This record gives sequence, structure tokens and C-alpha cells, in this order.
Amino acid sequence: MSEPTKYNIHLDVKYPHHEVIDLPGIIAANREKWYNQTLSEVNNSLVRVGIVEGEFHWHKHDNDDEFFFVLEGQLLIDLEDKTIELNPGQGTTISKGVMHRPRAPKKTVMLMVETNEIVPTGN
Repeated sequence: MSEPTKYNIHLDVKYPHHEVIDLPGIIAANREKWYNQTLSEVNNSLVRVGIVEGEFHWHKHDNDDEFFFVLEGQLLIDLEDKTIELNPGQGTTISKGVMHRPRAPKKTVMLMVETNEIVPTGN
């Protein structure tokens, strides 16, 4: 049995408004298998980067939709009845209340947009 993935999730906003977001620098500095950082807050939503490899656990967000957009690598999002495959330049929105499990078979960089109320690990 494989060892569970450790999640490194940062909820603090790394870049205030009017500052340049250095995504290549964040990617180059990352040494974690599952790293998630809030980049900016836009109105009542958060823009986050995920640099991931491995599996997240099955979960849902009762009150929040969640948008995923892949920049590098490949993200698979398992739903109860199918798997959504996202490659660079592709994205999808997972509706609130839907059980899902994101997983990345190789190092993947993605952007996520979600409300500032979301609990990233699910309800």
C-alpha cells in the first residue's frame, strides 16, 4: 500500500493587489508533492496555484463550486461516474456538492478559482 500524500496547503494571500505574481519562481522553489498556495483575492474569490503529484482524497464542497485549469502536466478528476482528464490549456468546473478526487500521475501545475469561504480539503 502506498504512503498517503501529504498536503502542503497555504491559505494566506501571497500577493497583494498591484504586485506582480511570480508563478515561475513559485514553481521553481517548490519541493513538495502536493503544494497549494493562494495567490490573490479577487472580490470574494481566491486564485490559487497547485503544484501536485499523486492523489488527493475523495471530498466535496457543500457550498462552493471549484474551477481547475491546467498549465503543465495532467490532472485527472475522478467523479462517482466518470473521470475528467485535463491537459495543458484545459479546465473544468466541479459543481458544489459533487464528490470528487483530483489526482496527478506526474508533476502538474494548475490554477484554481474558488470562493474565499471554501475549505480546500472538503466538508
